[in-house]
Amino acid sequence: MKPNWKLFAAGWLLVLGGGGVARLVQTSGGVELRDVRIPMEGGEELSALLYVPPNATTESPAPGMLAVHGYINSRETQSGFAIEYARRGYVVLALDQTGHGFSGGRALGAGYGGPGGLAYLRGLPFVDPDRIGLEGHSMGGWASLAAAAAHPDGYRSVTLVGSATGPGFAPAGGPTFPRNLGVVFSTYDEFSQLMWGVQDARDVTGSAKLKTVFGVEDDVVPGRVYGSTEEGTARWLAMPVATHPGDHISRAAIGDALRWAEMTLASPTPTGSRALAPADQIWYWKELGTLVALLGGVLVLLGAFDVLMSRPWFSAARVDGVGAVTGPSTAWWLALAGSSLIPAATYFPFTGWGSAFAANVVFPQGITNQILVWAVGNGLIVALVLAARGRLRAPPTPDEGRVRTAEAGRAAVAAVLSVGVLYVAVLASHWLFRTDLRFWVVALKPLAPHHVPSFLAYVVPFTAFFYVAQKALHETLSLRRRGPLAQYATGLAATTGAFAVMTVALYAHLFAAGHLPTVGGVGALFAVIAIQFVAVLALTGIVAVYTWRRTNGTLAGALACGLLVTWYIVAGQATHV
Repeated sequence: MKPNWKLFAAGWLLVLGGGGVARLVQTSGGVELRDVRIPMEGGEELSALLYVPPNATTESPAPGMLAVHGYINSRETQSGFAIEYARRGYVVLALDQTGHGFSGGRALGAGYGGPGGLAYLRGLPFVDPDRIGLEGHSMGGWASLAAAAAHPDGYRSVTLVGSATGPGFAPAGGPTFPRNLGVVFSTYDEFSQLMWGVQDARDVTGSAKLKTVFGVEDDVVPGRVYGSTEEGTARWLAMPVATHPGDHISRAAIGDALRWAEMTLASPTPTGSRALAPADQIWYWKELGTLVALLGGVLVLLGAFDVLMSRPWFSAARVDGVGAVTGPSTAWWLALAGSSLIPAATYFPFTGWGSAFAANVVFPQGITNQILVWAVGNGLIVALVLAARGRLRAPPTPDEGRVRTAEAGRAAVAAVLSVGVLYVAVLASHWLFRTDLRFWVVALKPLAPHHVPSFLAYVVPFTAFFYVAQKALHETLSLRRRGPLAQYATGLAATTGAFAVMTVALYAHLFAAGHLPTVGGVGALFAVIAIQFVAVLALTGIVAVYTWRRTNGTLAGALACGLLVTWYIVAGQATHV
């Protein structure tokens, strides 16, 4: 069979082209982008991207900005803020928090990495130590506050984006700490109760905690500067129309952060450049570039599998998928509805129960453990349903079994190699452009060395889940003698249909009522994580159908999805042990 290289080549073209665009945006105006490591106590290192604009020299040091992402994100999540700060002449250190991304240590430790990051930034010879700002989103704001407490004379202003002062998770705020505080809190922030003690984010102006920090008794007026920037007591509130994760892709939220930096640090203008207004932004072109690269990565994966399955050794395993059902019936529609609804219905209960599965040496990521409980629970449900319907059939005869095992084994090798080729594409983007493959909070990035043991621990149960789930898909829902459109639609509906509806319903309630629903124990963190579930499960549905159409089996798709999703989760989650 002649290999079809078009899909594979198109994927690489998108990965390299999208990454190249992202790189051009990140280095716009002559900004130099460096990948740095910062030693910590105990031998661990902090990871960061350092943006150095051309105006920053040892002869004429520039102001600095420490930019820190939130929980279960990474340094690239801050790129919208970092790019715009750097364009305006700030030296920006976009930090991976401890236990996140490429940084070592454990999450929540060492002041979230904030003190170490600030010390490093202050020590750079081309940074003006008297003009340093701290900007952090969500838990990154707590890292900023930890840095401010550890180095009380080492910064001039703080910008909390979707974040708040303590106590409990960060130092308590007041009229004089932190110095020159700007609060950017969006009108639909999902964490308003946690951060400022109000149910609806739009009511943050009346928060007793916020009024204490501002040193006022009346409601805080957005846009009014309280106190004195010269004395370090300035306070300012901005309320862009966005959600908590939406701050990262909100021109208004990024513009507000830029405005506060200009008010408190007197942002420089790089030589030969004009002063840039807060609304003058280009970061979204970088986001578009990495989105193109992410879509290209999907094509690289699928194209690699297609090319491999056309090679002589693998072609023996290439068999057109034969559907299990001649056409939709009442029973088929009920089965499709159950396949879609059960994972969504169990999402909040099972992940909630998973909080009892504490991080440990073998399974060191707390949030991943909660997701794993959801996956294992759903796998057991599907296995029981298959057994009840007689789909867990007796094994074939010995001769027949040898043939099937050989064919499935070759397809499985092709699946593993295809994921490996995708990993090479992600590494290429990382090395060539200092970018990952992402859109917003959905990101595929290389594993750090300390992630490898975690990956090996998690990959087995996640792969087992995908095997059982895809077996159910192929043996109870796949349509016979139907075109690819119907088969892919079935796969997407089964894997992510109800999840998408649930997520839309959650956010429709947020936008209508001002807060997420509380029925069923819906938690803000896992409501936000559900956005990623929709994207990732949709991808697994596509991979499952694509591999089945070329092998008429389950193993290749389950292996590809198990490897890919485990890699995605482990690289993107926080390590707690």
